[in-house]
Amino acid sequence: MKKRLEHDLLGDKEVPHDAYYGIQTLRSHENFDITNVSLSEFPTFIASLAKVKKAVALANFDLELLDEEKKDAICDACDEIIEGKLHNEFIVDMIQGGAGTSINMNINEVIANRGLELLGHKKGEYKYLHPNNHVNLSQSTNDAYPTAFRITLYEKIYELIDSMKILRASFSQKAEEFHDVIKMGRTQLQDAVPMTLGQEFNTYVVMIDEDMERLKEAQQLVREMNLGATAIGTGINSHPEYIKVVEQKLQDVTGRPFKTAKNLIEATQDTGAYIQISGVFKRVVTKISKICNDLRLLSSGPRAGFNEINLPAVQPGSSIMPGKVNPVIPEVVNQVAYQVIGADLTITLACEGGQLQLNVFEPVIAYNLFNSINMMRKAFETLAYKCVDGITANKEHCEKLVMNSIGLVTALNPYIGYENSTSVAKEALTNGYSVYDIVLERELLSKEHLDEIIKPENMIRPRMTAN
Repeated sequence: MKKRLEHDLLGDKEVPHDAYYGIQTLRSHENFDITNVSLSEFPTFIASLAKVKKAVALANFDLELLDEEKKDAICDACDEIIEGKLHNEFIVDMIQGGAGTSINMNINEVIANRGLELLGHKKGEYKYLHPNNHVNLSQSTNDAYPTAFRITLYEKIYELIDSMKILRASFSQKAEEFHDVIKMGRTQLQDAVPMTLGQEFNTYVVMIDEDMERLKEAQQLVREMNLGATAIGTGINSHPEYIKVVEQKLQDVTGRPFKTAKNLIEATQDTGAYIQISGVFKRVVTKISKICNDLRLLSSGPRAGFNEINLPAVQPGSSIMPGKVNPVIPEVVNQVAYQVIGADLTITLACEGGQLQLNVFEPVIAYNLFNSINMMRKAFETLAYKCVDGITANKEHCEKLVMNSIGLVTALNPYIGYENSTSVAKEALTNGYSVYDIVLERELLSKEHLDEIIKPENMIRPRMTAN
């Protein structure tokens, strides 16, 4: 393979001739064979890095720190990367030492070498356009990397919310479809009082609505950037007007309301926003997992379980038991939840592990947050399309369970009193009789009155009772 020779602090090294990355990227690739997951698998992050570099180039040009030719070459290369080109050139591992320096240099080198081509030069001819001197001008990894990280989070939270909207719509449609399916509500896995299956599914709609709001609130935390902080927040090696100019350029390039932190020294070392966002992710996925537990219970059986709903069969369930179909879609969502909850601990420990003016562990924080979002998105859409949309109700069976339930006596409590209700429940439980038959036999209520009380519409909402 044809090579080109490049030089850095540690000496000379051959780089593949056609590669847009350079010597520092190659060293990182060789040093950090950790996850086998490279930056190229996170296109939104790559695009965010390019947006930061473009905004900075525009700011440097306005401040007369970069000539127009170099500015145009950098911006044109960034535009190509934002459009999705050259993404296979981002070869560094997502988890690495160096607080993200390897990723920052990967983007710097790719932009520089593509810019050189656009200027009519060969890759590696850095005297015309240099990864550090020009592409990284007025920056440090310590402000460029976190800024791109936050831009990525901001965008990907929108993606996560979109997936939640899909799942919400599926549950909402089923809530309407099942609005008249009377069933038994349960507490502590014991019969409680009647409700409708529609009410049960609408609860899931409300839960998702609440968590989408929490995500929108958390999203605002990453609008605050430390771009302009350079190494530790003092802004060393940047123009006095740079912070103000680059803030506006970043807003122009991204089309988003990003703003500069009030104290850049604090913003460079504080990773509290990531802890809070991860906590919201944990909340979201924990509640969706709880919903999946409900779906598995409600569909259990089909003959020896609840059997109130039917989940769509998507694959055979057993290699030994013919005819068995398992709730595999809710099960996989449960497992995604466990993974995201585990990632939350990793993120918490990485945030806590920061020392002095910089947290060097942002790569593992970014890797886990991005992975959590990607898995949740896929899980929620899979749950919607392959499970919830195809759920059917066993309406007659649900109604039968209500009429045979001991819990029916709760609806009679205001009419026959607590003592009588307790006695009826005990006899029904001991002798296997229905609550309905015992009440009539004891002449506690007339048949007409009893039938009126236990009408579904009278048992699923507040109702005034005369003394």
